[in-house]
Amino acid sequence: MGSVEISDIKREFTREDGLTVQAIDGVSLSIADDEFVSFVGPSGCGKTTLLRIIAGLDQANSGMILLDGNRIAGPSPKVGMVFQEYSLFPWRNILDNVAFGPEMRGLSKVERYDLARRYISLVGLEQFEKSYPYELSGGMRQRVAIARALANDPDLLLMDEPFGALDAQTRNKMQSELLEIWGRSKKTILFVTHSVDEAVFLSDRIVVMSPRPGRIRSVVQVPIPRPRDRTASEFGRLRRDVLGLIEEQSRQAND
Repeated sequence: MGSVEISDIKREFTREDGLTVQAIDGVSLSIADDEFVSFVGPSGCGKTTLLRIIAGLDQANSGMILLDGNRIAGPSPKVGMVFQEYSLFPWRNILDNVAFGPEMRGLSKVERYDLARRYISLVGLEQFEKSYPYELSGGMRQRVAIARALANDPDLLLMDEPFGALDAQTRNKMQSELLEIWGRSKKTILFVTHSVDEAVFLSDRIVVMSPRPGRIRSVVQVPIPRPRDRTASEFGRLRRDVLGLIEEQSRQAND
């Protein structure tokens, strides 16, 4: 489960001065079960806005989004989201942070802790379940955030620049770990990033968006087998192609 149908999404905002800003204009896309799709494009192109609409945290002015054939009209346990900020409760240890969603769903203490331990183990942090967020590194905190999202057993996992605040070495490590988690959990993942390298390394497809108003400029297939070698010629060629699409859009927007 986890197929997504995005149909003609449009989103406008009214600024404080009364002017209307078109953030997204006519975005349509079909995403298959268990697919890993990344969204790239210049700042302000509507990537995060689109993700928030899919999450039910924002409402489109027109258009429709279906998850497994059912319309998304608001937040749902079938959709999990991981933000760039870790968004962990500092007063809860790791076990209690991950158990929070199941607790809100009414699971018993035994059930929710069993479930939390399962996902803590999935992200490789079983030795840290009694630790608090301030005691963990940035990469470890982000793994906790992923485990907490997965503990609700969503069909769809949305990730908004989840590794953007990490150093390069930790970021590369987290990308590999995310692919392992994705392979074991079999979730559909939609991933927003400013890093084309990250998108090529992770994705089945890369959606390139235009400058505001955000439209889909191109959808690029990534045919490179996993695990992927960033130094391989095919990897570099695809990265250059995607960067070229983004740069072309930026030039056209400035003309």
